[in-house]
Amino acid sequence: MINVDRLCQEFARLCTISSPSRHEGAISAYLQRRFAALGGQVEVDASQAQTGSESGNLIIRFAGHGTPQEPLLLSAHMDTVSPAQNVRPILENGVFRSAGETILGADDKSGVAQIIEVVETLQEQQLDYPPLEIVLTVCEEIGLLGAKFLDYSVLRAKQGLVLDTSGVGTVARQAPCANRLSVVIEGLEAHAGLDPEHGISAIQVAARAIAAMRLGRVDGETTANIGLIEGGHATNIIPNRVTLKGEARSFDAERLQRQTQHLCDCLQQAAEQSEIEVHGRKRRAQVRIEVANDYPLMNVAPEAEVLCRLRQAAASIGQFLEVGRSGGGSDANLFNQHGIVTANLATGMQKVHSVEEFIRVEDLAAVCRLLLAFVRSGC
Repeated sequence: MINVDRLCQEFARLCTISSPSRHEGAISAYLQRRFAALGGQVEVDASQAQTGSESGNLIIRFAGHGTPQEPLLLSAHMDTVSPAQNVRPILENGVFRSAGETILGADDKSGVAQIIEVVETLQEQQLDYPPLEIVLTVCEEIGLLGAKFLDYSVLRAKQGLVLDTSGVGTVARQAPCANRLSVVIEGLEAHAGLDPEHGISAIQVAARAIAAMRLGRVDGETTANIGLIEGGHATNIIPNRVTLKGEARSFDAERLQRQTQHLCDCLQQAAEQSEIEVHGRKRRAQVRIEVANDYPLMNVAPEAEVLCRLRQAAASIGQFLEVGRSGGGSDANLFNQHGIVTANLATGMQKVHSVEEFIRVEDLAAVCRLLLAFVRSGC
């Protein structure tokens, strides 16, 4: 029942609106007009004071049509990773790609376009559907910030879908919890050629710590990574300061804490091993570690109503559906934490966070059909 040409036009239009994290002003303004024209009640929340974005999250409500039902949540995010300036989506042989050295923006504009097309189809064909609460967040790509500062008390829905993971025909009911680490290592500055014996290289301490860490896929439930390192001033100065940023993720909260502690222990041990004597005084590197909970564990029960409803929808239109888990966190982690049972539906996007990102029209449309059937399930 969906209009594939209209869906493609909407997706392409969204992709051309630059919206890297914290710069969602233009796409927010467009979507406010778009949903208002469809009869939605549009609200911009006050989260931008905390996120630093040009816009707050958008909350759009549709009253529904037909037999009264409980409201459903549908959600996607407005921001993208970079490079995201002057995106030119090209459609060739049924596949959308970027024409230049940019991302396409299917993450997550495919999800936004699918939600819009479902609303258009419901209204155009005067179909029955439950009340909808559509939440479009900002700053998802830089730590789920929009969802973290969303006021959940204004939402009535108790179940729903986030459209924000790769692939097609899959839905994630599980996602890991994660900790983010920010580390400062302070060594002792000295001239690298004249007086290296009296210096403590913060870079060397960092290297020793990282070499001792269990990183990558630690076990079947846990991963860890040091993703950013910065320090030093010149080749002839022993560096006295280095900053590191890293993370740990796990589908098991206890394993997450053990892995986080392991990373911290490696840093402290490397600092202890750096001890030298300078003018009769023992000196060693100092380490400051900040650990922040990035997002909570997501674990939707296999028999949850939202998954039963989605399975029923897939069966009704003859689509295959695999229920599994995702290695990445999403806004769905936060919705579940706040009592809204939410699964993460794949939108068809592929090779996200790269200039090779693409999405097939048939996948974009197939997910849209499934979403429409999900919304109408039980009507």
